[in-house]
Amino acid sequence: MARLRGTFDPAPIMTAIASNLQAVRRDMEYFARAAQRRPEEIALLAVSKTFAAAAVREAFQAGQRAFGESYVREALDKIAALRDLDPEWHFIGPIQSNKTRAIAENFAWAHGVDRLKIAERLSEQRPRNLPPLNVCIQVNVSGEDSKSGVAPDETEGLAQSVARLPQLRLRGLMAVPAPADGLSAQRKPFAQLRELAMRLKADGLALDTLSMGMSGDLEAAIREGATMVRVGTAIFGGRQKQ
Repeated sequence: MARLRGTFDPAPIMTAIASNLQAVRRDMEYFARAAQRRPEEIALLAVSKTFAAAAVREAFQAGQRAFGESYVREALDKIAALRDLDPEWHFIGPIQSNKTRAIAENFAWAHGVDRLKIAERLSEQRPRNLPPLNVCIQVNVSGEDSKSGVAPDETEGLAQSVARLPQLRLRGLMAVPAPADGLSAQRKPFAQLRELAMRLKADGLALDTLSMGMSGDLEAAIREGATMVRVGTAIFGGRQKQ
């Protein structure tokens, strides 16, 4: 029987963010199955930098739990505003020495470690009542002067040193390759990162994370073994200016 005009429909209204999350998860599942991988092997990190705490709350209510931030002051405001939800916070931007304490004290993950000095400060400043800070080493796989990250041939030495720090848990590698057109071109730097991670694991490092792939190169990253993808625009819309 048709509903009468004006009667209340108890079904929840899906927000744009919730709808976008569903679409991203469908794409991830499709790309995973096309690569003969299990979709549950790949975690979704919603990149919420520049978006308001209200947008994060919407995404959390739609089932998303992990969020990526790149600006410490903005992130701390959101963390305070959303303490009732307790999301998992990941710092994904370049890490400056004067920001390490705030990151060590407030985040569960740091994806942009590219210097031993930064790793040492994070370890020293991580509160002892918290679990070790999960860390990914950022690798500059494209060799761009403008990009943060350790050179591929210097990664093993840094990784071995980071793995020995007491308040950190080295989880894996992260990369933000230069933009490329076409699936084949997009896959090359991700394949390089995967092969580098395999060599580090063969040398005894217990890595389980490849943090790579964003809205524009999601398929390429998943085909090359990404275990965590960082998606912002496809979930929250166009990036808002700081």
